Amino acid sequence: MDTMSIEAAPDRSAACVAGARESVRSFLERVGPIADDAADTVVLVVSELVTNALRHGGGAYTLDMVAHPDSIEVAVHDHSSQTPRMRTPDLNGTGGFGWHMVNRLARSTAVIRHPSGGKTVSALLPR
Repeated sequence: MDTMSIEAAPDRSAACVAGARESVRSFLERVGPIADDAADTVVLVVSELVTNALRHGGGAYTLDMVAHPDSIEVAVHDHSSQTPRMRTPDLNGTGGFGWHMVNRLARSTAVIRHPSGGKTVSALLPR
């Protein structure tokens, strides 16, 4: 079983999200084989979860990935105990699309609040 873990210090910049996407692509190339469309889906979901951690979770996050024979497990840990929620998407720029998208693309999602604070948002994606 191949794994990857990235810890990012507080940084709300787009460069942080781009770095996470780059790391995911490298991980997926290393663990291959994975179909191009499945790899794009994993990258998209990680991008959304990391963006949410930066925007709503205090700015710092840890990304863990595990390659299973038929799936890729993604987990993003942040310092906020506020869980993602479904909301009506807003076309005026305040968001609301991401959590719907993650749930639609993933085989399953989970949110675990930690007693010491923070949470882990995970998604299991087809390979």
